Amino acid sequence: MRSIRAAAIGAVTLSLALAASACGGGSPTGGGSDDSPKTLTYWASNQGASIEVDKKVLQPELDKFEKQTGIEVKLEVVPWSDLLNRILTATTSGQGPDVLNIGNTWSASLQATGALLPWDAANFDKIGGKDRFVESALGSTGAQGEDPAAVPLYSMAYALYYNKKMFADAGISKPPTTWDELTADGKKLSKDGKWGLGTEGSNPAENIHHAVVFAKQHGADFFTADGKPDFTSDGAVAGVKQFVDLMAKDKVIAPGNAEYAQNQSVSDFAKGRTAMLLWQSASANLKSQGMSEDSYGIAPVPVGSGAPGSGTGVNSMVMGINLAVFKNTDNLDGATKFVKFMTSDAEQKLLNEAYSSIPPVKGAQSDQAFNTPANAVLKDTLAKSAVAAPQVADESQFETAVGTAVKELWADAAAGRPVTTDSVKAALEKAQQQMPAK
Repeated sequence: MRSIRAAAIGAVTLSLALAASACGGGSPTGGGSDDSPKTLTYWASNQGASIEVDKKVLQPELDKFEKQTGIEVKLEVVPWSDLLNRILTATTSGQGPDVLNIGNTWSASLQATGALLPWDAANFDKIGGKDRFVESALGSTGAQGEDPAAVPLYSMAYALYYNKKMFADAGISKPPTTWDELTADGKKLSKDGKWGLGTEGSNPAENIHHAVVFAKQHGADFFTADGKPDFTSDGAVAGVKQFVDLMAKDKVIAPGNAEYAQNQSVSDFAKGRTAMLLWQSASANLKSQGMSEDSYGIAPVPVGSGAPGSGTGVNSMVMGINLAVFKNTDNLDGATKFVKFMTSDAEQKLLNEAYSSIPPVKGAQSDQAFNTPANAVLKDTLAKSAVAAPQVADESQFETAVGTAVKELWADAAAGRPVTTDSVKAALEKAQQQMPAK
């Protein structure tokens, strides 16, 4: 899930408890209803610089699908600030679209509502087989041991974006590979009203993405093997503190970033206000803000050892968008055909190139468009050093609780209040107490 839409996570996750008994799906206004079997409704997520950009990307492809199948797809691009709320309302009311995009971190939570079509072997066979999809992308489609609740559509990974001129002016010859190098470079770059690194402290989902990764770098998970919250382990505390210390201790992030909530850190980077950015598949976003591709470089997110990989070398979550079907759609055959179309090699090449994302379909990844140096970093990260979000039913509550805890720690750092191991642990303990009882 892209961070530009991360504000969607917080307000509505408690609705999942109500949604658990719902069956979902089926538009009341002709989204595959009996009197309109040649129509589907599709909720797309806002992937481009604006909703209008998404319409320009998607509508020609939907027209192509209609020409091939005779099925009209009624498109609605839903802003990320509304998407999760809209989906949860649909699961409780039983009145939603036929097909929809979901952030892949929501897969297990939405799976628990019972509203989405399970992608068992028979359903995967209808779209060409499960083995067409990259394994790391399939890892973010639902709870382990259960049939996926969605299929991968767009894949993304975090990377370090760095301003080449600002690095050269500071006498830095290459991007940092370790955390020590990141902070040292950040200090050199934080001068004359400019800063080494940007972040979005008021963005709970952006916070949680980094918290999961940096906890992994300290050998920790936020959940035990049986799915119970474990937010206060030494590794989790150390990972969150290391992140917030970039402002509180190292002074390489501007205090004002504690109030950034949506896409503001990308804007600062594009305008040369910050020299580095930790972001997911940012090229299209930066281009839309007028930053030329030759003015910045892309490198793996630093890790302690300088060698990204599994275990403590994890440097990204497996980010992306999945495509789901409400299981009580009245046009299951049409919805399945649409999923097959959207995940075909040809459409995967076109759509992922438009959004600067990586195709989660193996056959599309070989296209030259995805073999640029920038995409090589993202593909390598997804293949070797990215980890799926916790695939637990309470994942959305986790994003809200821990993401908000980190937001409050950023506020402390910005105000000059001490951020200590004890204060981080207390914030994470408070977050754990907000999780549903097991």
